[in-house]
Amino acid sequence: MNLESLKNFDWRSLSKYASPKAMNDFNDFIEELPQNTNKTLLTIVSVIWVSAAFLGLYTTVKMQEFAEISVSRDEATVLLPVVPKIQDKPVSPSDVKSFVDNLAGVYKGLEINANSSNIIIRARSTAQFGEFREAIGHVQNGGLGWRVDVERLCIGKECKQHPLAASLKINVVSVQGNI
Repeated sequence: MNLESLKNFDWRSLSKYASPKAMNDFNDFIEELPQNTNKTLLTIVSVIWVSAAFLGLYTTVKMQEFAEISVSRDEATVLLPVVPKIQDKPVSPSDVKSFVDNLAGVYKGLEINANSSNIIIRARSTAQFGEFREAIGHVQNGGLGWRVDVERLCIGKECKQHPLAASLKINVVSVQGNI
């Protein structure tokens, strides 16, 4: 339908549907409907209309619940803290090597080696346990931000070549994300 046909439309023709006589005719139709139709048909139509009304009410209630849940979800999302991601990064081999050189000078009775970001500490006898334990503690307190993980620890008769041996992995904690 274009604009020209809307201009040419006779709007006064609609007035007959809004007149008092049209309203009286509609009222008479509704009042005579039970006599002019089958009661079964009226029952079916009534059930359909009541079902549609209940469905509309149910839909409205569920939409309100959904809107409330959506608002609470949005509020909860805003309140969630930003959790930073913590990650271990290996310490540079040169830092580990210089630390091991210093450590070997302090604990002369132990065999201390650097292997990438690992420190390997070995003793020839269990009589060196005190020195062995102190060397591990020294590594634990070694560098700034170091995180020391024990990869392998062997103490006693079960150890094949050295009765005291430890392999320690040295990492630095890295925090990523908005804090």
